Amino acid sequence: MPILFTTDQSPAHRRLAMWQDIVCDVYVGLDCRSDLGSAFRGSVTYAAFGEAVCSEVCSDQQRVHRTHQRISRSDADFVLVALGREGIGGVVQDGRDTVIRPGEFAIYDTTRPYELQFDAAFKQIVFKLPRQMLQRRIGPTEPVTAMTFGADSPLQPLVYDFIVRLCERADHIGAEHAERLSDQAADLLAMTLAERLQTQPLPVSSHRAALLYRIKAHVRTRLSDPDLSLPVVARELGLSARYVNDLFSDEELSFQRFLLSERLKVCRRDLAAPALTHRQISEIAFAWGFNDASHFGRVFREQFGMSPRQWRRSSPAR
Repeated sequence: MPILFTTDQSPAHRRLAMWQDIVCDVYVGLDCRSDLGSAFRGSVTYAAFGEAVCSEVCSDQQRVHRTHQRISRSDADFVLVALGREGIGGVVQDGRDTVIRPGEFAIYDTTRPYELQFDAAFKQIVFKLPRQMLQRRIGPTEPVTAMTFGADSPLQPLVYDFIVRLCERADHIGAEHAERLSDQAADLLAMTLAERLQTQPLPVSSHRAALLYRIKAHVRTRLSDPDLSLPVVARELGLSARYVNDLFSDEELSFQRFLLSERLKVCRRDLAAPALTHRQISEIAFAWGFNDASHFGRVFREQFGMSPRQWRRSSPAR
């Protein structure tokens, strides 16, 4: 993560104010306070990673507040995944509070107030991703904010290790791979959050969101199957086709529209990949479940405003 912000070059009396400017630039608008005054020190290293941002924050003791006033002055719409590396941090949001120790993580949502508390020096990796990346997988985030994830299930340390390793290598991973890997990180995170949702007494809407995530994850593993259909998926998951479409209606979506959109996204990704320039457009389309090149070209243009060939020629990854 090559881009570094630090208070070290700032005059002592300006360090805390500079720190607030730093965290506002990298994350979202916040208010930071510390009893250390001019002795305060902190640094942030970060790198863009697909739609996400990888960062590492090292700092002295402080309290951080994301207030209603700050929220009203910005349109920042992110989820932050804080992964403990050294020291202990506290998170308060949505009526809950928790602590993050080394090897643990928690999430918080920038569209609602939260508070972070660090009583001593600490180091965290913070993975910032657009909230919609998580919402389209599990629905609303309120049920899972300010909850510690550590080693309660096999998935939790897997998520921790995967995101930490991604962020440690972020500046060595090409843009053509970063988007796919950030999606995989969001998938793993959503699996873990959905697993926690299943163990808690939650509103019906949250259970529906978790079940819809399960359906979407199943579909994403089967995109290459040209025979994939609503009846097939419903049967494989032990649900009725009507109920599956009812779950998708919560997002004003249908199963068929979701399947088509997911196939088009992976085709667009592969058409932009330098490593796949030797493959014909129709090959890529057929590899992801399409069986008619003319139909593929038409729906691709409707979705992205250009033909597959035009996209391939204009792609920034080429």
